[in-house]
Amino acid sequence: MSLHDVILLLLAGFAAGGMNALAGGGTFFSFPALLATGLPPVTANATNAVALWPASLAASWAVREQLRSLGRYVLPLVALSVLGGVGGGLLLLAGGDETFRKLIPWLLLAATLLFAASPWLSRLVNHQRTAGELPPHGPGSGLAHALVAVYGGYFGAGMGILQLAAFSIEGHPLLRANALKNLLSSVIYSVAVVTFVIAGRVSWAELAVLLGAASCGGYAGGALARRLPTQWLRGLVIAVGAGMTVYYFVTA
Repeated sequence: MSLHDVILLLLAGFAAGGMNALAGGGTFFSFPALLATGLPPVTANATNAVALWPASLAASWAVREQLRSLGRYVLPLVALSVLGGVGGGLLLLAGGDETFRKLIPWLLLAATLLFAASPWLSRLVNHQRTAGELPPHGPGSGLAHALVAVYGGYFGAGMGILQLAAFSIEGHPLLRANALKNLLSSVIYSVAVVTFVIAGRVSWAELAVLLGAASCGGYAGGALARRLPTQWLRGLVIAVGAGMTVYYFVTA
């Protein structure tokens, strides 16, 4: 790697870790940076998943206070994340990602629109539920979280926005939805990482540079998420989703 590549990966890694903790979409920074260093797409994607893995763990730890009161409520979500993450990782290794990449801008557009409309949808669907109650795990919500987990294991760009959209529509307050997003993202990245490492599809030199920067960014972003006003965080999520959507439409 050249010095330019090292600086690019350091900046992209910190930004990716922070954005994943705040609003999702960190892959928007790190995956293009890995491609810019000359890595093939599948190798860049696998390396990116491994690099963002500690950042997702750090972000989950930073918001642990939001998760302690949920107890066994998270267990079905964690199980779906494990199964979906493994399935998505195996799909990536079994074939190329060209067809799926063409779908990414449409998926991001739908997720951004859903998240922007989630307050209205939440009031419509959950008008009798108070903000402190935990919505039940229905078949529809289980399927939605499983599909997001498969997507996260396969590519991951915008996974956080999809998760926030799903949790917000279910009726979770934004801070709790963000904490759940961080926890499930860490689970999905963990099982995908094991799959990619066993398959030998990780480029370790680029990973070493990206890893530390992403971990620092993830902890910083996770701590900042607890202090940002809800309106700011929601606006940031929508802005990130819109920017990612435009980017992938242009580059598709």
